Amino acid sequence: MSEGPRSRVFETPAGVALCTLDSLADPGARNFVLQIDEAFFHGFLVRTGESVRGYVDRCPHQGLPLAQKLDGYLTPDARLISCSWHGALFRIEDGACVGGPCSGARLTPWPVTVQNGVVRTA
Repeated sequence: MSEGPRSRVFETPAGVALCTLDSLADPGARNFVLQIDEAFFHGFLVRTGESVRGYVDRCPHQGLPLAQKLDGYLTPDARLISCSWHGALFRIEDGACVGGPCSGARLTPWPVTVQNGVVRTA
């Protein structure tokens, strides 16, 4: 018997510990998949210095995850987030699309916070 597609959710409860700040490359990005009841949340974190931002892993252009390679969310110079499918480029600080097929759109924020060196959902 074949299972159907996995249900996805686009929000997470607050307070879930994700990782330590020290475990995130600076600059760098990391993928997270969380099971919430019977559904799954796909998101990623981007670290620049002491700042960590989270986004839902879904390009506004066609709804696909951004990275084809695990944790491959940033441009080679680590200045922008890149969709590896169609080349859309997004600012790290606010997820706004600054180039490519979804110009004017933005990534969906995933609220996160750093508390005592641990990145948590907010």
